[in-house]
Amino acid sequence: MMKILQYPHPSLRHPAKPLTAISERLRTAAAKMLELMYEHRGLGLAAPQVGLPYQFIVLNPTGDPEQKDQEGVYLNPVVLDKKGSQEGDEGCLSFPGLFQKVRRAKTVRVQAYDLNGNALEITANNLGARLWLHEIDHLHGVLYIDKFSDVAKLAARDQLRTFEYDYRKAQEKGEIPPDEEVEKELRAAEDEFPPIL
Repeated sequence: MMKILQYPHPSLRHPAKPLTAISERLRTAAAKMLELMYEHRGLGLAAPQVGLPYQFIVLNPTGDPEQKDQEGVYLNPVVLDKKGSQEGDEGCLSFPGLFQKVRRAKTVRVQAYDLNGNALEITANNLGARLWLHEIDHLHGVLYIDKFSDVAKLAARDQLRTFEYDYRKAQEKGEIPPDEEVEKELRAAEDEFPPIL
């Protein structure tokens, strides 16, 4: 059963592989990711956050499941250009309840593919830019906590320790496999659910 993985799960630091084909399996995974995103009141979700080591994300900047026209599934997204600067509160579904100020570009131009294999070029501003950059970072094993200022890191320290403590406790109880086993599963997934989804 697909679920959102929480920090410090190794999948969140595992660089994702580009996709080379589109299949029903990919469409099903993307639909489940959108459901999870809405269920947890998110605006975006990246495949590594659900344990899939592939470069695809789902987004809806409104967070409203009724606004299907704002919803998208994007494969192999790449940042083409960034302009300006903005600082604002940022959260992440893999870090429930942790919000800190993060500096990002104000405008971003990205290229990606949709589920029909069409190449898209999208320009996003403000919240949209933040969202794209946050989710694309996930595909490279980069987390928003990596972008925290020293003050934000200090403010988040206790919450991060709690995430780490809860994760290790779950491992001790056998609810989560050891990290080495998770890494092995991720490498196996790259070969068996190959980039031909």
